[in-house]
Amino acid sequence: MRIVSGQFKGRRITAPKKLPVRPTTDMAKEALFNILNNQYYIDDISVLDLFSGTGNISYEFASRGTENIIAVDQDHGCIKFINETAASFEMDIQTIKADVFKFLEKSKQQHTIIFADPPYEFTVEEFSKIPELVFTNNLLERDGLLVVEHSKYTDLSKATNYSHSKSYGGNTFSFFKNEVSDEEE
Repeated sequence: MRIVSGQFKGRRITAPKKLPVRPTTDMAKEALFNILNNQYYIDDISVLDLFSGTGNISYEFASRGTENIIAVDQDHGCIKFINETAASFEMDIQTIKADVFKFLEKSKQQHTIIFADPPYEFTVEEFSKIPELVFTNNLLERDGLLVVEHSKYTDLSKATNYSHSKSYGGNTFSFFKNEVSDEEE
């Protein structure tokens, strides 16, 4: 995998083969960041990277200037790899080794963007639990965005606060937004 843009553009990162990961493809990552760049000043946001695996998405945000990044994964090897890679690039990425669902139940901190890349073999119910916990626990800033990556065969359109999906090859990103009523605006 490589960093697509920013300060570390073009840098290749090679994860150990033993890690239980499936990194987001460069093509899908580039498309996602084109969408995000049109909506946010990337260097002025808070990011929560769930099921962070190799840290691929966290590195991309850091390379583009995001300073407030938290990466959560339950695998010790993944957390160790993210810490080592972030240190080698002098990126300030905070890592938390935890079960993502338990983390979401206890967390109180809001974020501008929450990115989740759970295992593709999750059931629709397991995938849907992510937006449910994010919105129930008010973890997204008012104009924030939850992005869940999944297989093109998974349909999350019935999940809490679903907005839309975009597919790139076998990867699909489903987007979830805070619903704001007219009275609140």
